Amino acid sequence: MADWDEITGGITAARGYRAAGIAAGLKPSGLPDLALILSDVDAIAAGVFTTSHVRAACVDYCRQRLQTKHTTRAILCNAGQANAATGDQGIKDTIESANLLGKELNINPESILLASTGVIGQRIKMDALANGIPKLVAQLSETGSDAAAKAIVTTDLVTKSIALETTIHDRPVRIGGIAKGSGMIHPQMATMLAFITCDAAVSPTLWQQMLTRAADRSFNSITVDGDTSTNDSLIALANGESRTPAITEIGPESEKLEGMLTAVCQHLAKAIARDGEGATCLIEVQVTGAADETTARQIAKTIAGSSLVKAAIFGRDPNWGRIAGAAGRAGVPFEQDDLKIKIGDFLLMENGQPLPFDKGAVNAYLKQAASGIYLKEDTVLITVSVGHGNGFGKAWGCDLSYDYVKINAEYTT
Repeated sequence: MADWDEITGGITAARGYRAAGIAAGLKPSGLPDLALILSDVDAIAAGVFTTSHVRAACVDYCRQRLQTKHTTRAILCNAGQANAATGDQGIKDTIESANLLGKELNINPESILLASTGVIGQRIKMDALANGIPKLVAQLSETGSDAAAKAIVTTDLVTKSIALETTIHDRPVRIGGIAKGSGMIHPQMATMLAFITCDAAVSPTLWQQMLTRAADRSFNSITVDGDTSTNDSLIALANGESRTPAITEIGPESEKLEGMLTAVCQHLAKAIARDGEGATCLIEVQVTGAADETTARQIAKTIAGSSLVKAAIFGRDPNWGRIAGAAGRAGVPFEQDDLKIKIGDFLLMENGQPLPFDKGAVNAYLKQAASGIYLKEDTVLITVSVGHGNGFGKAWGCDLSYDYVKINAEYTT
């Protein structure tokens, strides 16, 4: 049983944070497109970013800032223009964005981290951003999480938000998070955009280590379409406003905090996979019997990312051969005679041998998952065992529908 409880408040549930989101005119639709998260005090910052060699200016900016400065006051995120592959002017726009916000907040621009999402190759509309920043700052609120969550989305159908609370040294400690992502999702970082706030006090090194491990077990374990974004950014702040003793080394307190951080990341990651462009269900792949957690996750991610598996799930076709094929090409050696595959509660293969099963019943199970989109019943569970090792790993994805092609064929038009 989890040693924490879900609470309301999202990104502003943790003490000492305010947030806001407005429509600044960056999106042609006129929908919210500029978000701000502000800590009342300096917060320890950690980040995990895209592994793509084609990166948005904001990604390089944040990486450089976090290498030289471990504290942050604010995160500014624009939606509509990715500001990726925009050359020297894109870098200048990024720096100017921090300067504009720093002046409005009367804080050092170097204590501001930046994120962008939208169409690659398009610069930020700087006039709209400059005009929007004063309005954005004026809207900052301790209940501003929902507004911020709405302002960071692009093709998302729903916002993604979560907050959890636990007790450390007899005091409540909270972690909240928001995320965006629906397409261009693949586990090479990949987190799209996710922002996390925490009110515990944690050393910079330990906080970064926690976030990296949490990302591996969540955002790095989801896939929608096999494409890694140029803008993927996961940023986590810890400001110490819970007034608990600083966590500086591994122990019961750090393990509890990391467990809660991982739970927040997994909730957001699954929400992104569930909201995959054109998706009708979430796919969860669990792999057991591998040599270790890393290799188990590698097999799980390969299965969850297989276009053939995803298409079969969309067609409600219990084609377990595609699952076996994906497991076999994952780059992890195992004995075929040890392979076991289940869809839901239905055992389809054991000891490397196909088993008779009720195709109609499995088809009905898959149809039921599709009818429960955004509900707890919307998950297709695929369980695979590859041996007798202790390695266990999970990955999440979604089915591949006709609508995915339509959405992405018309994305810029």
